[in-house]
Amino acid sequence: MTDSTAATGGPDLGGFIAGLPKAELHVHHVGSASPRIVAELASRHPDSAVPDDPDALREYFTFRDFAHFIDVYLSVVDLIRDAEDVRLLTFEVARDMARQRVRYAELTITPYSSVRRGIPAQAFMEAIEDAREAAEAEFGTVLRWCFDIPGEAGLESAEVTTELVERHAPQGLVSFGLGGPEIGVPRPQFKPYFDRARALGLRSVPHSGETTGPESVWDALRDLGAERIGHGTSAVRDPRLLAHLAEHRIPLEVCPTSNVATRAVASLEEHPIRQMVDAGVLVTVNSDDPPMFGTDLNTEYAVAARLLDLDAKGVADLAKNAVEASFQTEEAKTALREEIDAYTAGWTG
Repeated sequence: MTDSTAATGGPDLGGFIAGLPKAELHVHHVGSASPRIVAELASRHPDSAVPDDPDALREYFTFRDFAHFIDVYLSVVDLIRDAEDVRLLTFEVARDMARQRVRYAELTITPYSSVRRGIPAQAFMEAIEDAREAAEAEFGTVLRWCFDIPGEAGLESAEVTTELVERHAPQGLVSFGLGGPEIGVPRPQFKPYFDRARALGLRSVPHSGETTGPESVWDALRDLGAERIGHGTSAVRDPRLLAHLAEHRIPLEVCPTSNVATRAVASLEEHPIRQMVDAGVLVTVNSDDPPMFGTDLNTEYAVAARLLDLDAKGVADLAKNAVEASFQTEEAKTALREEIDAYTAGWTG
């Protein structure tokens, strides 16, 4: 395997990536719905604006800007109307992950969106837990949950989400996040809610610095106790911030294709992932809302390999970054690292 083959995303490296055991840390529940599942849900709810034809969905998932992406995303959220929808979506997302050799994933779920649409909180929790247990038994993929606040819905959604954590936390819940638009949604206002979630043992993983500047990343660190940063693309504009992230091993959850699709970054060639890595920051690669962006985790690894000029060993090391940054037990981390190493050692592509 040569570096040049890796840089061009050659077939050998593509095969290596396809079989590589992986962890994924930044991927959204509803945003992971495949066109087949979205079409099925849309046909079940014909009053929705979402097309029920998979071909039409490709055009529907073409975004003008980040605000348009949020509008489209919320229209898909509206298709999840009962516990059966929730269970179906969750299990099928796990099936797609298993096909990509994802061994462990922290799936970001926005329970506020479903509960306020009338799904009882307990029924919602039972649906995701039933799907989690069934997926692990059938596919071997371990799912854990990040419950996030939808920032566009304001402090009411923060209160509801935190109360759901306090009263109905499912067994698989490990972290607490903040998603949605960043512009006009300052991070510090959510401090009381993150304090409550962290007091219950949840880890802090807010989105910051994607469509806003590096100051929002500082806010997430100072006010929300962030242990990982979702996106953080603008961090490269502040050398002091990059140095802080590197020194304290605070990972960035990087989603290259997503950043281009939402116009947070102008092109893949201009993506700052290399600057992050060169600064010593712990970078993980993720797919965010894969079907909506016409990607998947394997594709994101191929993109990262090209942008970083990685060979197979370099890609394996990138996969181990996600293991290190995950909230698995140390025993589970060791087992997944060993699986990655064994696969890499046996690769003959």
